[in-house]
Amino acid sequence: MMTRNKKENQQMKLEYVMLEQLVKPDHDLRKIEKHFDFSFIYEWVAPLYSKATGRPSIDPVVLFKMSLIQALYDIKSEEKLVDAIHHNMAYRWFLGYGLTETIPDHSTISHNRVKRFEDTDIYEKIFNKIVLMAIERGFVKGKIVYTDSTHIRANASNSKYKNVVEERVITEDESLLMLINEKRESKGQKPLRPAEDKVESKNRKVSKTDPTSGYMHRDRKPVGFYHLLHGTVDSQHNILLSAHVTPGNVHDATVYIENLEDMMQALPLTPKYVGADAGYFSLDILEELSNKNLHPVIGPRKYSGKKGKKSKYWFEYDPMEDVYRCFEGHVLHYKTTTRQGYVEYRSDKSICKNCPSRNKCLYESKVDGEIADDQTRTIRRHVKEHYADDARVFIKTDKGKHLYQRRKETVERAFADMKENMGLRYAHYRGSHCVKAQVLITGAAYNVKKIARLMAELEVMVE
Repeated sequence: MMTRNKKENQQMKLEYVMLEQLVKPDHDLRKIEKHFDFSFIYEWVAPLYSKATGRPSIDPVVLFKMSLIQALYDIKSEEKLVDAIHHNMAYRWFLGYGLTETIPDHSTISHNRVKRFEDTDIYEKIFNKIVLMAIERGFVKGKIVYTDSTHIRANASNSKYKNVVEERVITEDESLLMLINEKRESKGQKPLRPAEDKVESKNRKVSKTDPTSGYMHRDRKPVGFYHLLHGTVDSQHNILLSAHVTPGNVHDATVYIENLEDMMQALPLTPKYVGADAGYFSLDILEELSNKNLHPVIGPRKYSGKKGKKSKYWFEYDPMEDVYRCFEGHVLHYKTTTRQGYVEYRSDKSICKNCPSRNKCLYESKVDGEIADDQTRTIRRHVKEHYADDARVFIKTDKGKHLYQRRKETVERAFADMKENMGLRYAHYRGSHCVKAQVLITGAAYNVKKIARLMAELEVMVE
């Protein structure tokens, strides 16, 4: 039976109500308010305010909580944030504002981000402090960590850019040259002389709207101006341990070790295993991780080789004799070591000529239009290849497979949460400092929500 509401002008009647009654008992903001004390912010921002002059400021903790709300509930702009707080009782309760109190203007938030905090590390301090809270409460073990990057669409037009020619000096790696010459001398060859520095020119697209972004052009990725978030999470509860921002044209592997060192310096953590996808499978990275006593759980890159031919991984390397053996059991002997650090092993053409598997192994070479009959197979192995061998062996073990499988369940899931539910798919602002502030606030909000929910679950279990 249909009924009609007979109450008229109910909105104009005076009611006696407390704001406390209007917020659900299980609201996430209640959990955050109960388990977090953000008063540590006062001490850090005090030097940024005048002690004697100027008007009374908005409470810095309130401003941080407003940014926290913006990230938690994917509010696109500060203007919309102020409007949402004005109408949402839970937001007012969390900030400590009454039903009729005026909410701070959105320009106050942007002024603090753009001017007051521009050349400070306040956002990093807040982020790291929240991670330390998670460590103190036992939600971070730090034994296994996973790293990846994700792109953030820059607040810039893809059609407004200028082409810039950049030059960079390429200097030869002295440590690599030392390894190369040690190999050559052990085989009776002359050492290579140090090479002169080379100048490399490269054309780069620079956005006129946000010059701090980078033009990204990768396989299976969107093309345009982007920023990159390089993040590391703990395997226990997916707590985000570090977040660094670079232009979109920076390769993940080039900043990986530096970001990992920054994380270990800022936090009392010493990981045992570090996981990442195949984009980080670099001999330089594997060497650095080995030197730091960190075990890589990194997916090896796959090289299928030419269609119909056996790849180099069908050949087995014997470190004792320093030779390769093909799948027919024949030996490939040392030939030379190149300046790039690759050791070449070559087969015997007299054996290859009559080998029954030559069609699966040898690549055709033609002389005067006819296929040559003196073909050989050359296998190239880098002087640092043993680091990759160790990583490949571990990733094939049961433990290695399990740890690598966890990668997409941890860091990729954390990125998905921040991008889909917390507005990190697009940069709200322009300039690397402002994008970095957005990333760190979003990362802090992600951790705060996760820690608060974990604390609430523990309370239920205790009861």
